[in-house]
Amino acid sequence: MSAESNTNGTGMEEAQTGYSWKVRITIIVLIAIAVGVVWITNDFLTARFTESTRNRAQVRMTLYTGNLISELQRASIVPQLLARDPALIGALNANDHAQSSQRLISYIEEIGAASLLLLDKSGRAVAASDRSMIGSNHRSDQYFVKSLRSNETIFTTSTDENNAIIFTYSRKVEYAGSTIGVIVVAVDLQKFESSWAGISDAVFVTDSEGTIILSTEPKWRGLQEKEALKVISAPRAIERAAQNATDWVFLSSGTKLLGSGVMRQESRVPFQGWKMTSFTTYASVRQRVNGVLALEIMGFAILLALTFYFLSRKAQLQSVFFQRESAELRQLNRRLQREIAERERAEKSLQVAEQTLAQSSKLAALGEMSAAVSHELNQPLAAMKTYLAGARLLLRRKRPEEAVSSFQRIDDLIERMGAITKQLKSYARKGGDEFAPLDMRDAVSSALSMMEPQLKRRHVEISKTMPREPVMVLGDRVRIEQV
Repeated sequence: MSAESNTNGTGMEEAQTGYSWKVRITIIVLIAIAVGVVWITNDFLTARFTESTRNRAQVRMTLYTGNLISELQRASIVPQLLARDPALIGALNANDHAQSSQRLISYIEEIGAASLLLLDKSGRAVAASDRSMIGSNHRSDQYFVKSLRSNETIFTTSTDENNAIIFTYSRKVEYAGSTIGVIVVAVDLQKFESSWAGISDAVFVTDSEGTIILSTEPKWRGLQEKEALKVISAPRAIERAAQNATDWVFLSSGTKLLGSGVMRQESRVPFQGWKMTSFTTYASVRQRVNGVLALEIMGFAILLALTFYFLSRKAQLQSVFFQRESAELRQLNRRLQREIAERERAEKSLQVAEQTLAQSSKLAALGEMSAAVSHELNQPLAAMKTYLAGARLLLRRKRPEEAVSSFQRIDDLIERMGAITKQLKSYARKGGDEFAPLDMRDAVSSALSMMEPQLKRRHVEISKTMPREPVMVLGDRVRIEQV
């Protein structure tokens, strides 16, 4: 019966081990397939969505550039038309500008310029769409100086007292072959910045010297690109670009991937060496890829859960049998522990009884030895009494030297009595459980000294021969002396 159960138990253990290995292999294979599919899908979709995002950014930059050039070309015609306006020419010749400002304001509504300014030949503003500028002097401004030197329309950029960049077209006004003034048209290019910011993360335009003149981030204006990325509090995409500014990966001509979160694209604006730069975030790419990956991971999780479910059915049936068998083993184990505890208690009780019996034997022997020890102690006490009486007599006779000799004999008797009681106490003490090195000669001498009173009373003569060298053993001195 026992052999049969052992055989069955071994077979079940083998079945359980085989099942666990099958589960592990299945899980490993499923996880490996899931990781491989997710990895390939991530690379494929990231590349595809990245290219799509890059293409859309390029299309937007093309539109931005076209709108910018269209606005500049439309504004460049205005100075030429206004320079031939008879009303403005007549006002400059007659130095009568009562209606000139109103005329410029009417043109503003028609052409959509930011502002119009009419200067006389000395550079003084005689009419303006912004009446607060009338009377201001512009003799040293570039748009006035360059216009006087040229017969064409001049484009210039300048900054006002608020450090804002102003884009202007200017042209001199002539009459009868002589210059009588300059017409200045301010172009409103800032309106593009707000529209750019609503679509792309960040866009800026630089002039031929690399200075930012238009930007969705106002604090970038007037700075070089590297300086702007360092000192500016930009949108989150630009912050990532600034943090990863040392990791540039070229995608194509005019396109750079800044780190892993922002793409930088650059295109040429066909106007005075201008360039447009765009930073496009890849957050949408990551979101779209993560959405697909989440669906894939969910599918693999469901597949893995179904696999666990079907495999757990078999494991559940086997676990019922193993639990029953484990309960029987635990019951046998508890019974064995109880038997071991009872056996240990019996052994401890036996040891206590043996120690008690040994101590009782010693106490009985001490009872027999007490008479002899009492006799041995009475003799020194009687001698001490005699020596004390003699010492008292000697002190009365003023013989202290001889009294000191009596006291010395009393001291020797006290040491002898202490040795006798010490031996008796040592014999009565229980032995320890720890062993220590000891000289057998000392143990024998101590035992003979303790038994000397009894041996003398029984007229026993002892002859002992001790070796000169120490006889060292490892043991308990009390137990050896008791033996």
